[in-house]
Amino acid sequence: MATTPKKTKPRTPQQRMASRRERLRKQGLRPVQHWVPDLRDPRILAEIHREGAMLSRHPENAAIDDWLDVARDPGDWS
Repeated sequence: MATTPKKTKPRTPQQRMASRRERLRKQGLRPVQHWVPDLRDPRILAEIHREGAMLSRHPENAAIDDWLDVARDPGDWS
């Protein structure tokens, strides 16, 4: 008489994430955490706009733009 195997207990999200991280590490990858500005925060957006306006009024803005045009080559962006 054949018996049906017992159902295994579902894995928790933490267990699934641990398995995923282990698989990625075996592939030679490692986790890295990045912190970026929260663009949903009105204070952050206001600061970015303030800094952008300040940079646009820089006395050497035209020279910097010319240098950037020479230094970058959009043809290499593919």
